[in-house]
Amino acid sequence: MKLAIVTAYPPSKVTLTEYGYHLVKHFRMQNEVSEIVLITDKTTEEKDLNFEEEGCKITVKECWSFNSYTNMLSISKTITETKPDAVLFNLQFLKFGDKKIPAALGLLLPLICKLKGIPTISLLHNIMEEVDLANAGITKNILLQKIYGLIGATLTRFVLASDVLAVTISKYVDVLEKKYKARNVALVPHGAFETPPEPNYCLPEGPKQIMAFGKFGTYKKVEILIEAVEIIRKRSLLDLEIVIAGTDSPNTPGYLEGIKQQYKHVPQLRFTGYVAEEDVPRIFQDCAVTVFPYTSTTGSSGVLHQAGSYGKAVALPNLGDLSILVKEEGYKGEFFKPESAESLADAIQNILEDDLYRIQLGMNNYKAACSLPMSEITNMYVNYFQAIQLAKSEGFSLKLPKRVAELEK
Repeated sequence: MKLAIVTAYPPSKVTLTEYGYHLVKHFRMQNEVSEIVLITDKTTEEKDLNFEEEGCKITVKECWSFNSYTNMLSISKTITETKPDAVLFNLQFLKFGDKKIPAALGLLLPLICKLKGIPTISLLHNIMEEVDLANAGITKNILLQKIYGLIGATLTRFVLASDVLAVTISKYVDVLEKKYKARNVALVPHGAFETPPEPNYCLPEGPKQIMAFGKFGTYKKVEILIEAVEIIRKRSLLDLEIVIAGTDSPNTPGYLEGIKQQYKHVPQLRFTGYVAEEDVPRIFQDCAVTVFPYTSTTGSSGVLHQAGSYGKAVALPNLGDLSILVKEEGYKGEFFKPESAESLADAIQNILEDDLYRIQLGMNNYKAACSLPMSEITNMYVNYFQAIQLAKSEGFSLKLPKRVAELEK
């Protein structure tokens, strides 16, 4: 199978870049895949294709740019020219831009591929029905939220034109089947990016690092983390360092620079900036606890799966998709109230003052991450592509069992 993967890809800063990297890394090891056509966004630096293991051929086609009005045409033309046997889209609603028209036009591509007769799977990391538009930094206006909801429903129908629409959380399957009467929605878990050898769970010498990782400023706010650590410092002798690993969200440029100025009096507060792929293991290995300072969620959390891969204890809010992931995939951590620095301080302190408890959480999360490696996730996609091709050869459309009907029964 010659597989085209449409995704942002390192060193791009566009959303889902890291997930795209690991999709390519593990698809290239699947025996059924003879070539990957990487249809990706343009970057000034070369794409990161330095994999340790031998794999299939990768052809890179840089043909689109964030917020470009021509992405739909350039990607469609590239697919026509390269003639793949199947196409996988790595999507969320702001994948192709944070401006309304470029974002919407990009989401027409699964329908275009379907009309071309190419077996198509779209991986949709979030759905509009489960996104808090205010907390996600999109709009707080009630009327605009309703308008966005209508637009989102229309775009969802375009993405549902894929032969299979894959989502990473079971609740999304339920919503899409009930609202859109869809019969082509598949639950494909997020998967763990890496499954390194089991760590020894020891910490480096020096202050214990409390780390948050991601793109900050919308529903990911680091103020609560900084204030929680300040609370702990006042009531304990723990030697703590705060590590903010990552960059601003595209919707909130300048956010972290403002935080630096606001909290410049706080000792042992470090901002790493953008974390390159090769530096990710060290960032996680050095931290004592990974914190999720979220006020909302917009899909499955890659950071939670990474933390598990490196055997880390986590402190997370008991809300939305994070709560579902913990229940369904077996992760464990200390929960806190989403907007309470005091509650977060308690959660962090509970972990750091009991090394045995911290290690137990890390061991549990490593086990949860190892149960769903990306190699198995990409194999699931290969199986779906084969089912689609078989259905097409027999002259019918692939219909999946209805999860909602099964649950109600």
